[in-house]
Amino acid sequence: MTPHLKDLQPYPFEKLAQLKVGCTPPIDKPPITLSIGEPAHPTPPFIRDALIAHLHGLSNYPTTKGLPELRVTIADWLARRFAIPAGVLDAESQVLPVNGTREALFSFAQCLIDPTGDPLVVMPNPFYQIYEGAALLAGAQPYFVNTTEHNGYLPDYASVPPEVWQRCQLLYICSPGNPSGAVMDETSQAELLRLAEQYDFVIAADECYSELYNDEAKPPVGLLQTAYGMGNSAFKRCVVFHSLSKRSNAPGLRSGFVAGDAALLGGYLQYRTYHGCAMPLPSQQASIRAWQDEAHVIENRRWYREKFIAFISILEEVCPIVKPEAGFYIWLKTPIADTDFARQLYAQENVTVLPGSYLSRDFAGSNPGRNHVRIALVAPLDECIKAAHRIKNFLNTIKIAP
Repeated sequence: MTPHLKDLQPYPFEKLAQLKVGCTPPIDKPPITLSIGEPAHPTPPFIRDALIAHLHGLSNYPTTKGLPELRVTIADWLARRFAIPAGVLDAESQVLPVNGTREALFSFAQCLIDPTGDPLVVMPNPFYQIYEGAALLAGAQPYFVNTTEHNGYLPDYASVPPEVWQRCQLLYICSPGNPSGAVMDETSQAELLRLAEQYDFVIAADECYSELYNDEAKPPVGLLQTAYGMGNSAFKRCVVFHSLSKRSNAPGLRSGFVAGDAALLGGYLQYRTYHGCAMPLPSQQASIRAWQDEAHVIENRRWYREKFIAFISILEEVCPIVKPEAGFYIWLKTPIADTDFARQLYAQENVTVLPGSYLSRDFAGSNPGRNHVRIALVAPLDECIKAAHRIKNFLNTIKIAP
């Protein structure tokens, strides 16, 4: 077994299960789970229908590279969504389908990292846990960049010293952010691209929440968009990760893609050929239909806006609460320790949320997830409203020590 397994920490939901041990929530209050970011809106019927219509494809081995039609569809979507002229992205060499961004974010690090070079993988803190696990199992060390309220819950890259950038081989960025929903602007992304050029590292942009945003006139900027605007039309040192899980409410389809630097994707394709992770043909056909349609995505954003408005209107009377720019999480500050908040809320109100400290690490003298909880507004609207009322009741009962 790889010795790096010992470096892995328990996954946040494993910690959460342990936190709830010994608690008996009230039986008269049905459970409401807002801890996991699993979309619960219905998957559009046309995606399901496309999957069923192509089940005959189960009799064929898919190629790792994927159907040309899928790669062209993805390249066209990227061009439309991120204001990149048609034809700039080459579907043949700069787009690669993957089985969801989780497996791709992990395996990309295994392919990229040279463990003989004392490598660092730089990532936000709090963070999607795959970043840390990918770094450790690839033989690198994570370097965390704290995201705090003072900095708008965006990573403070100005605090990273040159010697860290010199050892950095891979930088994970997540915009819109998980858990805060904060969006990185084009100027900040451009500065990171200049650093990548100066210090010769790769940027892996996790953009799986990019299609869940508040303002229809102001979608979040993407890394390829920023690179193209800087004249980097080959997208050197850039790889973006997108998924249908959140955008199209299809987490079970396990469908996403990576796109960007052709040289990097060429090596990654070779790695994946041995990795054995080709997307089944029915899933590819369903994915083509999903990437071709925007009406269901617009409707999806409307549903989330309704939930944010209702949830916040109930809780803003009793606690500071901010609507994020994007995503479907509320990153709520807690008046007591986040673990105590989560455990007591479950015990009193049968509502499950995730302690913020489970998503972050102690670094540079603080833990930026501490005294926060992540609330995923993925349940139906009526359940989110019930949860908000229960959280409000709980907040009114908290005894804060002097």
